[in-house]
Amino acid sequence: MNPQAVNTQQKVALITAGGSGMGAAAARKLAEDGYHVAILSSSAKGEALAKELGGIGVTGSNQSIDDVQKLVDLAMEKWGRIDALVNSAGHGPRAPILDISDEDWHLGMEVYFLSAVRTIRLVAPIMATQGGGSIVNISTTWAFEPTEVFPTSTVFRAGLASFTKIFADRYAKQNVRMNNVLPGWIDSLPATDERRESVPMGRYGKAEEIAATIAFLLSDGAGYITGQNLRVDGGVTHSI
Repeated sequence: MNPQAVNTQQKVALITAGGSGMGAAAARKLAEDGYHVAILSSSAKGEALAKELGGIGVTGSNQSIDDVQKLVDLAMEKWGRIDALVNSAGHGPRAPILDISDEDWHLGMEVYFLSAVRTIRLVAPIMATQGGGSIVNISTTWAFEPTEVFPTSTVFRAGLASFTKIFADRYAKQNVRMNNVLPGWIDSLPATDERRESVPMGRYGKAEEIAATIAFLLSDGAGYITGQNLRVDGGVTHSI
């Protein structure tokens, strides 16, 4: 690494599953806010977006430790630090609850839970060593009000909430924060009248609204927030 190439004043963000949808919106927002961005995506869209934003793109899977390691290594080689991590995910298996096979439950764990754990395992020690950082996982608003529509998602993202609290307890003193954003019906999903009418606000949320929430949780203004699950769902669910 060439020390002269490192700008320690500009923060660095890693985004997984960042080629489209909420992940891509988060990458755009963070680049707009002045971050260097490194994007992992299973399609070439991630590399194309990273090039557009002046960052780094890796085509690969967040289910592959080698691909995740490559993203981390490239970011560290180019910029020498990682200040923010956004864990997005694809879509896991869906079926009536007793029809889901063992293989599909394991796949759901890979898609919704271990995909985040892998990147956190690599990035958190870097953040702790450099004096701090922030992690946001894109979860689902139904993590605490489970629905048969997304069975593997709600089961494993409830587990991600537990992981997040345990992590926050351990790393808060090292100024490494982690929170979950819980989106409801967002415009990156297919729209239906039934789903729209279930939202008190009467509309789908925008991916850009999720991105703005993520950017806030990563910012210094959210410096006293960790271990939390923030619903961004137009009022579909409620806090107990």
